[in-house]
Amino acid sequence: MDLNALRTFRLVVDTGGFTAAAHRSHRAVSSVSRQIAALERSVGQALFHRHTRAVALTEAGARYIETVRPLLAELDAATEAVFAAHNEPTGVLTINAPVAFGERQVVPLIHGFSQRYPHIQTELRLTDQFVDPVRSASDVTFRVGPLADSSLVARKLAPMRYVLAAAPAYLRRSGRPETPQALLQHDCLRYQGEYGRQRWYWRSREADDFQRLDIDGSLYSDDAPSLRYAAVLGQGIVLFPTWLIDRELRDRSLVPILDDWQWEVAPEQRSISMLYAAPRLGPRKVQVFVDYVLETVGTPPVWERTPQATE
Repeated sequence: MDLNALRTFRLVVDTGGFTAAAHRSHRAVSSVSRQIAALERSVGQALFHRHTRAVALTEAGARYIETVRPLLAELDAATEAVFAAHNEPTGVLTINAPVAFGERQVVPLIHGFSQRYPHIQTELRLTDQFVDPVRSASDVTFRVGPLADSSLVARKLAPMRYVLAAAPAYLRRSGRPETPQALLQHDCLRYQGEYGRQRWYWRSREADDFQRLDIDGSLYSDDAPSLRYAAVLGQGIVLFPTWLIDRELRDRSLVPILDDWQWEVAPEQRSISMLYAAPRLGPRKVQVFVDYVLETVGTPPVWERTPQATE
């Protein structure tokens, strides 16, 4: 059996088509097509339904990928382990993350990681759309918020802690709110994504349940950095996770308010997690990256290790 053909089969499944697989592997589409055709002749079954713009697994193909995928993963891990015993980890590490978290926190992590492991190249993909780590062939996926069921390892990186913040200029002009209810009289800038406008929840530190606060404001946006910038300019109050406004809290361009209460954008607290294949199945480049991230972020997370961000 041609192992390269099996890897090409896996790549077509993961990318959803011959063209995407050819692009990912820097080959001609005809080369990918010929390899799959040869594999189908070898197993005596059609593995894909071929359409004009896409392909879909046949029933035989669906059964075959379920068998082939773990075998290839075991083989890749064994090869990597033998190589790693006498060599530094190498290869291309593919990372997927939400846009704002990727720009703010993952890019600095990659910079430090590259200094330590110069033979590993990194491909960073940023999107706020849901991404299936397996289909997208991502080695490590950062998730902000709830996790869907998955065969991958889900490693909690840090809890999401939200802070109400405003620019000193705004507070001088509009006054500092003293209670959560006082926010009803203030300009509250909210993120607006595919699930609607951000909702604000609060509770006292002694309470078990969060209460929703129906605030309003002059600006909504699907771009969190734009809202952050508007808040720095003094337009209004934002409720953002500490990882998104750590630098502004540090330089005091934004200052925390109402920090005697806990704040959330959902009725329950959420976390930041990493998704990746189990260590016995994943290549060494993945494990060294995961270890580096856990070491660097630490507890409390690196973005909260300033007096301004933790007060």
